[in-house]
Amino acid sequence: MHKNWIDVTGELSVALKEVRGGAPEVMKGFAAIAQAALKANALDTKTKELIALAIAVATRCDGCIGFHAEAAVKHGASRDEVMETMGMAIYMGAGPSVMYAAQAVEAFDQFAQRKAAAAE
Repeated sequence: MHKNWIDVTGELSVALKEVRGGAPEVMKGFAAIAQAALKANALDTKTKELIALAIAVATRCDGCIGFHAEAAVKHGASRDEVMETMGMAIYMGAGPSVMYAAQAVEAFDQFAQRKAAAAE
């Protein structure tokens, strides 16, 4: 199955605006958690995005895969780092994680290609 992950995240972003408008205080709280969790401390933000991508695979969250694959690209993750991260996700999530790991790699590749094209 091939997905256009750039479209997936774009469409979800539109839908998420509705949620932000309908539950603004909850979403402000969620944004604060995200900001605090992603802040570079003992682990840098790239490592934290890779962890989030592994959790997205293990919990089978398509939207999470898209957003965290995009963020991994943004923070300079390499494909090799993503592959090792997928190994951990598969280890922790077994067979279903193999299927979602394939999708996460596909998403990472699409965002990396978009970044490379923008740099040209």
